[in-house]
Amino acid sequence: MKSTIKYFLLTIIVLWLFGFLYMFFGNSRKNFVEERSDFSNQNDLNNWLLNAEKELLDLQSKNRRNEEIINELRQKAQEYEKKIAGLNSDQAVIFNPSYEFEETRRKIYHDIKDVSFFINSQIGELKNLKETTKLSSHLDFIEKNFQERINLLIASSYNLSISDQLGEWRKSESEKLSHQVQNKFNELQNPSDCKSKKKIICDMGKSCGFGCQMHHVMYCFITAYFTNRTMILQSNGWRYNQKGYEAYFEPLSKTCSNSEESHSSWNDNHNENVKAIKMPIIDAIIDKPDYLPLSVPREFLGAIKKFHGDPFVWWSGQILSFLMRFNSKFQEIVSKHTKDIKFKTPCVGIHVRRTDKIGTEAAFHSIDEYMKYAKDFFDIYDLKNDQKAIRSVYLATDEPKVLQEAKEKYKDYNFLVDETNARTASLDKRYSPESAQGVILDIFHLSQCDYLVCTFSSQVCRMSYELMQVRFPDASWRFKSLDDVYYFGGQNKHDVVAIYDHQPVKEFGEIELKKGDLISLAGNHWNGYSKGKNKRTHQEGLFPTFKTINVIDFY
Repeated sequence: MKSTIKYFLLTIIVLWLFGFLYMFFGNSRKNFVEERSDFSNQNDLNNWLLNAEKELLDLQSKNRRNEEIINELRQKAQEYEKKIAGLNSDQAVIFNPSYEFEETRRKIYHDIKDVSFFINSQIGELKNLKETTKLSSHLDFIEKNFQERINLLIASSYNLSISDQLGEWRKSESEKLSHQVQNKFNELQNPSDCKSKKKIICDMGKSCGFGCQMHHVMYCFITAYFTNRTMILQSNGWRYNQKGYEAYFEPLSKTCSNSEESHSSWNDNHNENVKAIKMPIIDAIIDKPDYLPLSVPREFLGAIKKFHGDPFVWWSGQILSFLMRFNSKFQEIVSKHTKDIKFKTPCVGIHVRRTDKIGTEAAFHSIDEYMKYAKDFFDIYDLKNDQKAIRSVYLATDEPKVLQEAKEKYKDYNFLVDETNARTASLDKRYSPESAQGVILDIFHLSQCDYLVCTFSSQVCRMSYELMQVRFPDASWRFKSLDDVYYFGGQNKHDVVAIYDHQPVKEFGEIELKKGDLISLAGNHWNGYSKGKNKRTHQEGLFPTFKTINVIDFY
């Protein structure tokens, strides 16, 4: 196909040249013979020479144009060749997996079947167990054996996901898109004409903690992005530091940091023509725009969902990383802190919140609950890499006693801690420059870990998870929340869609699912079941989590 088009185009060019030469030389010869007989005097000869010179100049001009046409045709021929080569290569590309890829894939399949054999066999033995005294030991045996098998499956599936350069591909795709997104953020925040640019005014004076305030700024920035406005951050007199936001972070703009115009309050229906809008807290917006969380920009969604398991979390990580670019002075503090605590990976980040939310927003969780999942991570990590790793844990908490308890109970672990951060996070020192520094350091180092164990009811936990997405191409799975699923405070709906039918067992509180049903998610119980409301049947109750997937909203 490629050579056919090439020869066809070359034939057209050659025929066109032959035709042109024939017409030119034929006419020139005839004119020369006719005109030669008229050379009766010198004037006629001079006139003929002038005309001949004029025709020669005209011919040179036409020749240059002909060369341009030929070059254009040649370029088009080359473009067609490239397109055809691309089509042929696309048709010819067949994934040729390595032996290791196929061997791992087959091993995973057989191991999954073996797990089912094991479970079915053990259930049968439990049913026939006559001595109840043996029940506890038998259950312990099943739990230990089952966990070992599952860990191996998880390790194998991870190794499969990065084999045959798939890990490098995922990393490359994430970095390319991140570069594109960050460039858009910079363009938005640095308009050439600040005075004429429409703006969003965001006040950091929201009465809540650091994580809550940062999510408020994120929501302001999301609004600015989707409405094509520059965000102006007002942080003078900030309750954490009177010097404001820039005591820790880079300015959000080099060209547009202030708004001279009078601003208007947010109006749910009439914001398009307003020059500067001051944003309320997200919970005060009754009719929330579709672009607010958990929406992802339409222009990026196709690319994100190819390499990432939760597109909105990746998007929020890009926003937060732009907002939290350390200034040079604070970067020195961060680097020194990293060196002082001897931070290194692999590392599990644990955030234990105790002082301000227990009994209100969050339940009490013992250090043992957190460490169980740290152990699981390192067990799987050792299987993935076929060697034992030093078990390091970055432990962040607002309760200093937790640090001591962890060190005493888990002597096989290397705890990376800064007790100063825990003390400044206590309620009596919560709103101070030292406290802000401590929480920022904790969030940063938690985000640099390989796995997070925390409670998503905590803003600090969610911020760490969001920033973690910048470090890894897909960190959507690198967490264990002891309570909520991931959410953005004040978000729009969070729906899941059924991908399989489900016949409910009523006595267990289950609801019916039909493939394609939309379910408004209330939460995940982390026991194989989630809770929600089926929008088709209006039934509320439990359903198997594996029979649904998240609905990705976009704008």
